[in-house]
Formats: sequence, C-alpha cells, structure tokens
Amino acid sequence: MSLRPDLAIIAANVAPGSRVLDVGCGNGELMAALRDQRNCDARGLELDAGDVAEAMAKGLPVIQGDADTDLPDYPDASFDYAILSQTLQTTRRPDWVLEQLLRIGERAFVSFPNFAHWRVRASLLVGGRMPVTRLLPLKWYATPNIHHVTVDDFRALLKERGIIVEGYWFLSGDQRTGSAMANLFAEHAVFLLRR
Repeated sequence: MSLRPDLAIIAANVAPGSRVLDVGCGNGELMAALRDQRNCDARGLELDAGDVAEAMAKGLPVIQGDADTDLPDYPDASFDYAILSQTLQTTRRPDWVLEQLLRIGERAFVSFPNFAHWRVRASLLVGGRMPVTRLLPLKWYATPNIHHVTVDDFRALLKERGIIVEGYWFLSGDQRTGSAMANLFAEHAVFLLRR
C-alpha cells in the first residue's frame, strides 16, 4: 500500500530507529510504515474509535484521545518526533497544539491543506461558496476543518513563536511543487520544525 503523498514525505524524513508519536494517526498507516520500513518505535493518539480499532488490529500501539485535551499527559521530550498530519486545521487551538508537539518531541512534522490555493480562491471568487475539491471533499457544514490555515498564516505563526523550520515540502495534487508562491500554488504543505 502506498502512503498519501504528505505521509510519504514524512516517512522518508524520519530518522530510522526514532521514537515517534503520531497525533491524529487515523488508522495507523504512517505508523505501520515507520515501524516496518524505518524500524521506529511509533505510537499513536486518535480521536475516532473505529480508526483506533483498525490501527490496533495492525498491532500498533494506539490510544483513543484528543489532541485538544490529552497532549499535556505526555512528558517533555519523550519522543524524537511528534507528527500532526492533516489534523492542525481540525483542532480548537492550533497554536497550543503546535506548542505541545514541540514540547513532547524534539522535532515536529506538521502537514495541512493550504486554504489559499488558487482553486479555493477561485471557488470563492467565481461561485461565492466554500469549495468542495478532491482534497477538501466535504461541504462546509460537514467538514471537520474549523481553522482555514494558509501557508503564509502558518509561516507567520512560526515566526511569531520563534519556531525554527528545518525543512518544508509543498504538494500540488500528488506531486511536489516549488516553494515560490507556495501560498498560491501548493494544495498541501509539510513542515519539519524544532525549537
């Protein structure tokens, strides 16, 4: 099974043998790849009970929990990497969750959909409605996305908080794209961060 493109980038850039916490791990797809291909000690936190059961059936150590409330239970620097993939925009306090990731892990991977992508802008401009796209498939009233983050918004938050960017990758569709004008042309962003 091939990983979603943002997860493949993360998996390729996690050091072998690392201790990893995947927050919002879904069914454990990334965790399984990290365990099987990178020999990582990967653990997960997931809100959805069905996804927790599916991940556990794969032999993965996943607990049911909420990024908005349960991250303080983890000790400082208890992981080499804390990962939050396609989950930041669903949390109540993304800034607080980001701070927790960088407290728990020496480094943090964060990936998110870019709500400033030109297709999203065009949908609003031409149709006057919130977009429904391949990457944002649910209507506005059914989406779990409560914070519409953009690449530039995220960069501004990192600068404001003094967070260091060690790496970044941008995706258009399932292909990598350059960083020039990423706020306009990237559908997804992946950042590797540290304090």
